[in-house]
Amino acid sequence: MRFLVVDDSSTMRRIIINTLNKLGYKECHEAANGREGVERLANTPIDLIITDWNMPEMSGIEFIRAVRSNDATKHLPVLMVTTNAAQDDIVQALHAGVNNYVVKPFNPETIREKIEAVVKPA
Repeated sequence: MRFLVVDDSSTMRRIIINTLNKLGYKECHEAANGREGVERLANTPIDLIITDWNMPEMSGIEFIRAVRSNDATKHLPVLMVTTNAAQDDIVQALHAGVNNYVVKPFNPETIREKIEAVVKPA
């Protein structure tokens, strides 16, 4: 499974990628903001997106809307990992097209459960 991790914090991208590696997911690509994420999606086959909300240039919500409006990427599962924990924020993210939501800080088990929830066969 190929992941795209989009977060403006290089430390957080590293934490998420290390968590994915520990869970057995070895193919991880990264982007520092939504714009880079859109560019990466245009050039790299991806199976699941993990994105932050608060980023410069293009926020996570704007990024998700861009993903959902593109026929080539609109089917991709999106997991938002963010510090935004308010109910209104979660509702806004779900309306934008997020498949699941994780509030930072998180542990590997939470990430595993959320990934399995969005990629489980119908």
